[in-house]
Amino acid sequence: QVQLVESGGGLVQAGGSLRLSCAASGRTFSWYAMGWFRQAPGKEREFVATISASGGSTYYADSVKGRFTISRDNAKNTVYLQMNSLKPEDTAVYYCAARNSYYGGSYPYQYDYWGQGTQVTASS
Repeated sequence: QVQLVESGGGLVQAGGSLRLSCAASGRTFSWYAMGWFRQAPGKEREFVATISASGGSTYYADSVKGRFTISRDNAKNTVYLQMNSLKPEDTAVYYCAARNSYYGGSYPYQYDYWGQGTQVTASS
């Protein structure tokens, strides 16, 4: 089992920045690819970014490319999502997820463990 706890969400004006963290416990964190997803009210959960188990490979949704950066610190069992130039359409609950594989994926069903989520609101 892997337990994931997100933090760092909040309310920010459009154009602002936030840094999300996801702390993992349980199995060996460095075995798992990690991903960030988000879900806005009335919408399906959508892919944001993923990072490989070693941190050497990343992949982003087109909607956040160039604004968001995913990173991880395997010594601290933590994955991060740096979000810059936030837009109102980025408003959602953000979830981190772990996949028992070297590479992550862009579909929720590909992930084995999920956190409870953290709210991000970018006001116009």
